[in-house]
Amino acid sequence: MSIKVANIKDVSQGVQPGQFTVGDRHDVGHLGELDPTYRQLLDRPVTATVAVLGSDGLPNLTPVWFDYEGELVLLNLAHHRKKVDWLRATPHATFLLMNPDDPYHWLSIKTTVRREIAEDDPTEGKRVTDQLNKIWLKYTGDDGEYGLRDASVNESRILFELTVDKIATFGVPPR
Repeated sequence: MSIKVANIKDVSQGVQPGQFTVGDRHDVGHLGELDPTYRQLLDRPVTATVAVLGSDGLPNLTPVWFDYEGELVLLNLAHHRKKVDWLRATPHATFLLMNPDDPYHWLSIKTTVRREIAEDDPTEGKRVTDQLNKIWLKYTGDDGEYGLRDASVNESRILFELTVDKIATFGVPPR
């Protein structure tokens, strides 16, 4: 699989001709092949903003924890959240990861849902729980089990595997 990456000309090194337009395009085979300048935004506990289309057809933006494996973005959601239904109805999402130290160093990932896995699936359900515990560790530093389940709704989780369609990059991290 090939993922298209568009590097947008930034002004981190000063004003330049054609700034804020695409400077170059190239392909990567998976997210781990991104330039380390941008891959760090995937590997650090940077909260992503995800955009999905709501039932009213308008974009809905939400901060989320996320993960990735190879060419897939992983989004682990509680079964009762509206985003689950919205992703099923319109299986596309865009993730924006902004460097918390510099909002002009960012990465945008456009994705399409490949499949979903329910936590109660007898074959793959454990993967959903394990992945949830992995992002719990990434974002909180706590190596125990995910600690935010809502017992009032008997919360279970859905893991969405999303293929990456396009990536846009901008800026460099502060020195």
